[in-house]
Amino acid sequence: MPDDRFPVEVVEGVPVMAAPEEIDITNAEALRTALLKVAANGHRTLVVDMTRTRFCDASGLHALAATQERTQADGRELLLVIPGTAVLRVFALTGMDRMIPNFTSLAEALACADRRDGQPGPACEPITHPGQAQTTGGAAPAPC
Repeated sequence: MPDDRFPVEVVEGVPVMAAPEEIDITNAEALRTALLKVAANGHRTLVVDMTRTRFCDASGLHALAATQERTQADGRELLLVIPGTAVLRVFALTGMDRMIPNFTSLAEALACADRRDGQPGPACEPITHPGQAQTTGGAAPAPC
C-alpha cells in the first residue's frame, strides 16, 4: 500500500515522488522506505521533487544518500528537484549536491531522465545553482 505522505506520479514515464515540506527524524525513515519501494519498481530513473521542501535535516540527507547508493548499485539513478535555496544550501554545505544530481525544475530533471533513459553511461550533469560551488578535478559527467 502506497504511503499517502509521499505521493508518486508517473510523468513522461518517470516516477516522480513529491517530498514533504519538512524532512526530519519524524519522517525520514518512512521517506527512505517509500523511495526504495518506488526505485525497485523497474524504472531506470526516480525523481524526487523537493519543490515544497523547506527543511531537510541530517536524517533526511541520510535517507536520500541511502536511496542514491541503492539506485546506483542497481544500475539506476536518482535525480532531485531543489528549487529552494535554503534546502540547496544544506546540500551544498554537506557535499550532497555533488553526490546526487539536482535540478532547479521538474522539467529539467525530466529532460535529463528522458535523454538518459535506457542509455548506458554516466549520470546527467546537474544544474549549478547561483552561489553553488562547482566541483573541480576528475572527469565531468555527460551534459544533458
